[in-house]
Amino acid sequence: MRAATGEPVADLLTQTKPLALLAYLVIAEPRGHHRRDRLLGLFWPELDEPHARGALRKTLHALRRGLGDSVLDARGDEDVGIAAGALACDVLAFDEAIEGGQTARALELYRGDLLPGFYVREATEFQQWLDLTRASYLKQAATAAWIMAERSELEERATIAGEWARRAATLSPFDERVVRKALALLGRVGDRA
Repeated sequence: MRAATGEPVADLLTQTKPLALLAYLVIAEPRGHHRRDRLLGLFWPELDEPHARGALRKTLHALRRGLGDSVLDARGDEDVGIAAGALACDVLAFDEAIEGGQTARALELYRGDLLPGFYVREATEFQQWLDLTRASYLKQAATAAWIMAERSELEERATIAGEWARRAATLSPFDERVVRKALALLGRVGDRA
């Protein structure tokens, strides 16, 4: 992730709650502004409201300090979000590619799980959101790989179709339907290995 100026946001990547909040503000749907009350429940469920609001203010301050004042956008006292165009993020680019039917581009952008190994203590709801979001992106990537395999097979590009089928199966190793389809496609294109 980079600020609009092109500067990396490396310092924030070492701080768990600011990184988690930033990721949520950027990725969570619907995109745009998010209610502060919702953020309190996601990130500070163990605190009473005054202390949770203080923790949120402190975390937002850390984000502003690390990213610049123009990145966060508050709408009144109750909503906060990321200013439009303020950050570049591969997740957003992946979403745009999927929505635009650019499956090959989406697969270039998909490099694995979202925030792999990332964990925020005492933020069960955030962890559940993150797990569901990871699974959603994995499923979208597997679907995109399968679309590319079928498209390549129709274009009679057997080797490339086989590569995409393998990628779809790799992304969905526990989905028997995808693995069977991949094996069938590999058989049709003459790849018995």
